[in-house]
Parts: sequence; structure tokens; C-alpha cells
Amino acid sequence: MRVLLRLFQQQQHAKLLAAPSGGLFRWRQATAAAAAPVTAALVGISGIRMAASEERTYPTTLEGFGYGFNEEGKLRQLDKDTGKLTDRVFDYQVYTSLSENQAHYEALGDVITQYVYERLEEKEGLKKLYVPADVPPEEATFVFSTVEKLDRPKKLLVLIHGSGVVRAGQWARSLIINDCLDSGTQIPYIRRGRELGYEVLLLNTNDNYRTVKGARKPIRGSRNPTEHAVTVLEQYILASRPESVAIVAHSYGGVVTVELAQRFPDFFRDKVFAVGFTDSVHASSLVPEALKKIGRNWVTAKDPLDTPLTITKHDIPRHSAGHIKHEMTSYSCMSALFEFLESRYAEFRTNRGEEPRSKKAKGDEL
Repeated sequence: MRVLLRLFQQQQHAKLLAAPSGGLFRWRQATAAAAAPVTAALVGISGIRMAASEERTYPTTLEGFGYGFNEEGKLRQLDKDTGKLTDRVFDYQVYTSLSENQAHYEALGDVITQYVYERLEEKEGLKKLYVPADVPPEEATFVFSTVEKLDRPKKLLVLIHGSGVVRAGQWARSLIINDCLDSGTQIPYIRRGRELGYEVLLLNTNDNYRTVKGARKPIRGSRNPTEHAVTVLEQYILASRPESVAIVAHSYGGVVTVELAQRFPDFFRDKVFAVGFTDSVHASSLVPEALKKIGRNWVTAKDPLDTPLTITKHDIPRHSAGHIKHEMTSYSCMSALFEFLESRYAEFRTNRGEEPRSKKAKGDEL
């Protein structure tokens, strides 16, 4: 029985992954023909009955889903009568079907991605830069920058999220939905970076396909996370001739960063003064020697924040992120990570013969 249930869930999950995400978000239940063997077996064994084949259409706004973000950046339900925010949190169990609940969750997640995009532009003032720049916008992906044209930035901070459903501006969709915008998005990093004099660039490594004339096609120069990062590096970062660069990467973003360091050793040697990983999943055997000298990985641990941890021979230093959940590491270690960036930047300037930064007053501590 359990095997049959698992088989059916896998079939449903495969269909969800293949479903389009543009316009109205749609989820189609398995057709009777596709699900017939499993359905018949389930009915015969336990009397479970599957719903008839149907197409479900989802809203394209948070309000349509009955949600909104309060002043603390927490997702809360709207009162159905007044339309005002309540204290009720996200409710996953809206249907009796597991697959329908998951489809509803993913459709809400797509709407939240658009909400974050809009917030980055409208409230944080970021600019959308297209990748590649020489195709119509509808056929391209995009990144976000604090300025419309990067031109010799003195300090450039590059943010790279992990794998999966997250897009530019996000660390973890689950945190945005179940915790708050601060922990789940990159907005706190953008704001802190600006306070410290950085221009900030947000990569969008998981946005790899577009539907053009009814056909799903890979985006040129962004067919996978590494290709996207290489294209952005060449098209925007190298072209801007930055004085110095820092990179912060979460989870699989660490893999992407290691591959960039392998492909652009001169750039990393001359321009990248610090790399901060948050629970990166890179292979230690592939880390270039130069990266070990400028990098640090804040990983899940019960130890207090920034406690040095043991490392393998070929890896970069590992420190405690001060949290035991993978998705929380970027937010939980932010103060220690920026302190590391600024320390590395001071050393970078000293090595270049520039005057060291003045000592921070106590009230200026991170």
C-alpha cells in the first residue's frame, strides 16, 4: 500500500515540475489514463477514491490567495469580510489532497516571487538588468542592481542564492512564507551593503527558461546556474571594471562561486577580496587555493555564532552560523559575515598601499 501511494505521489510531483508558471498558475490533476494503474490498485485495496480529472486555476496576486505581509514582513491571512490583515499564519492544508495542497503552495510561491521582484524595484530602488542584453526582454532573464549602470564601483557585493525554486532576491521561499521577509529574502543584505558603501548585484541563477511562441526554450547564456553566473560576470561585472568585489553565496551558490573561481583565476586574485558562504554544498577538493585565503563558510551548528569549526585539508575555513537550520544560515550569520567582509576589505586596501580605514567607534559596531 505504501509503495503504491509513493508511486502515485512521484507521478504527481513529476507533473508539477513540468507545469508552466506564466500567466494564471495552473495545475492539472493526473488524467484517468495516466493514473489508472495506481488508482485502480488503491481503490481495490483500501477503497480510496481519486477525484475526477480537472483543471484548477490559481490567483496571480497575494490578495487573491487571501494573504498579505504585515509591517513586520510576516505573511498573514486576510479577513474574508473586511480584507484586513489578521494574525492567522499561512495554512498549508487547504484541500484534502496532498498533491493539491502542494500545487497550491507552489502557486503561492510563484506569486511571492513576483512580489519580491516588485518590492526590490519599488521599495528598495533596484534596477532590473537583462541577461543577455541583446534579446527581447521576454526572451531574457534578469538580475538586479543598485544602479542602472555599474561603472567602476569601488566596492561591489554580489549575492548568489541556492538551487531550486528561489529567484533573485530570495534565500529561502519557505522562510518568506513561514517566517518573514527579513530571514527569507536578501533585502537585509542589500540594505547593510549600501550602508557600508557597496553597490549590490543580485544574480538569478535558477531562471533558465522562457516560453516563446508556445515553446519552452532555454535562455541563451543562462541555461544553468553556472552559465548564468559566467554571463553576468562577463556582461556586467568585468565590463564595469570594479575596484573590488565581495561575493556572498548560499548553499548551491557556493558551487557556482567555486566554478567561477576556477574559470576566472586572475579576476579572483586581483579583484575579489572576500567570499562568504552560508552553508555551501561545494566539494572541498575543487576549491582553488586562492579561494581558501579569502573565503569563509558559515555552516549549521549548535555552537555560538562565528565559532571556528574543524575543516578538511582542502576546504575553506568553516565557522558556526549560530543556527541548526540550513535555510536560516544566511540570516543568522549576517552580522559576522559583514564583519568578515569589512576586515578583508581593510586588508585588501592595505595590501594595495592605500591608507587603512579609521578605527570604528563603539557605536558603529556591527
